[in-house]
Amino acid sequence: MNAPKLLVSLFLLFALALSACGGSSSQPTAPSPVGSTETQSPPSAAQTTTKGKIVISNWDAYMPADLLEKFTAETGIQVELALHATNEEIVGKLVASKGKGFDVVFMTGQFADAMAKMGLLSEIDYTKLPNSTNLFDEVKRIPFTKYAVPYTWGTTGLCYRSDLVNYEPDSWYDLLKPKAELVGKITMLSTDRWLLLPAQKALGFSANTTDEAEMQQVKELLIEAKKTLLAYDDTTFYSKLVSGEALLVEAWDGWCNYGIAENPDIRFVIPKEGSDLWVDAMVIPEPSENKEAAYAFIDYVLRPEIGTWVAENILYKVPNRAVMGQLSADLLNSFENLTIPPQELLKQEALQDVGEAQSLYSSVVAEVLASGQ
Repeated sequence: MNAPKLLVSLFLLFALALSACGGSSSQPTAPSPVGSTETQSPPSAAQTTTKGKIVISNWDAYMPADLLEKFTAETGIQVELALHATNEEIVGKLVASKGKGFDVVFMTGQFADAMAKMGLLSEIDYTKLPNSTNLFDEVKRIPFTKYAVPYTWGTTGLCYRSDLVNYEPDSWYDLLKPKAELVGKITMLSTDRWLLLPAQKALGFSANTTDEAEMQQVKELLIEAKKTLLAYDDTTFYSKLVSGEALLVEAWDGWCNYGIAENPDIRFVIPKEGSDLWVDAMVIPEPSENKEAAYAFIDYVLRPEIGTWVAENILYKVPNRAVMGQLSADLLNSFENLTIPPQELLKQEALQDVGEAQSLYSSVVAEVLASGQ
């Protein structure tokens, strides 16, 4: 999961909050990895044919600490790492520079979609990515993968204390029109796409709707729901679950895992009305002057051992069949939502760029957040 979605990455005791949503810099404590596996990939042809230097931009701690060093040792390609805290930050840089200055950028799908529409991204030639055969076939159904290579993916749902809630929540209305026992014990995400998502789906609308009448209904439902909330919270909601301050929260599946790591009574469920499919991906800006080296880097990242690190340390699902098929039983038993199959994820709606309607989204969110003050 940044600017609209605050995505947090964790490496052992280090953590980052971004956002595939939000834009916060607070850092939750990472859970200890459960289980450990190692898989080695055959060397890529690029390692002996491509040299030079590339500049990549990523969220902090969103890949193994030694990845760049190992990549350079194997390929001879030098890497300069830039960090961005949010999607909005890196998008601003790319727009200002017209895509210049970077060779590989990690960003969330709807932002990649927007950048592609602006002509700032290079179309991906998957024949230059031998390790892309590790990706699930379902990945091809995600619209923006023409310009973006998926790195992690997941969904948004309900994260709750099964030991303190006397029923099993299964609907967005459990969040929006809660039972009396949950009033004042609920948190929701505050960043645009994720604040709107529960109401959009509860009302049967698309998570990418641009219809003003539908968005008016979304606004009205969210303003009413706000009266029952404990807080809007993009970064510490799982800690509130652990402490019992909150009993039910809107959460990205990976972030719910951070709570589960501390309290196994915490559960995650995708609401019956459906949810989103979020994807963090790697893109190549069109002006990149070393695209062959950029492809070599992306292909390296698609190796199973990299995806295994992501699943074990960040606790996010990866769209890599070579990884998900061999994760340890301990890990999967501890974090059951890691087992959500691609077919189930693809039933959810991929978040896409809404174009000019983004101003409508921002306006609705602003009105909801300001209501009741």
